[in-house]
Amino acid sequence: MHHFRFPFRWLLLAVATVLFSACTVHPQWQLDNIQGHLPDLKFQLTNDLGQPVTAANYHGKIVLLYFGYTHCPDVCPLTLVHLHTVLQKMGKAAADVRVLFVTVDPVRDTVPVLHQYVTAFDPRIVGLTGTQNAIAQLAKRYRAFYKPETPNDKAGDYDVTHSSAIYVFNREGQAQVLATPGSTNDEIFHDLEILVKQS
Repeated sequence: MHHFRFPFRWLLLAVATVLFSACTVHPQWQLDNIQGHLPDLKFQLTNDLGQPVTAANYHGKIVLLYFGYTHCPDVCPLTLVHLHTVLQKMGKAAADVRVLFVTVDPVRDTVPVLHQYVTAFDPRIVGLTGTQNAIAQLAKRYRAFYKPETPNDKAGDYDVTHSSAIYVFNREGQAQVLATPGSTNDEIFHDLEILVKQS
């Protein structure tokens, strides 16, 4: 009996190791898996401190990319509140996460306006702006849509219709998962936890 017991234990250990490795290589995402469907993170913009930045500045961080604008009446502030809640829930691990809020209204969203807006939600949210062309190219790269509407009063106020997906990139800058307006905080938290733990 003793002759067979130890090989059997080693067999169980080997099977467990293989199963654990499989789970590590193929995590169970709760958001939409977009790996291989969208290009790596790439841009040249200006942050809300007026500094030129590129995707390389955030290499090694989990990046959440979101297109919006500071005059947005509903979806943008709601989204940033949700992301703040998720980052708070992550605790110290949130230090490895950056939310990049790219304005689709660079005319009104000057650097000071952008800075005041994003820091009101969370210090880990970075506002990004740039030329109309640079923003349009970035939106096109990730199939994001936005369109300024015709001013609706004499003051020239206007809304910007825009898509509201959140693109999540891993530490290497590769597109990994996509959150939509229907995604819950728990789903976003779940997938960020996986990405943070990945080396």
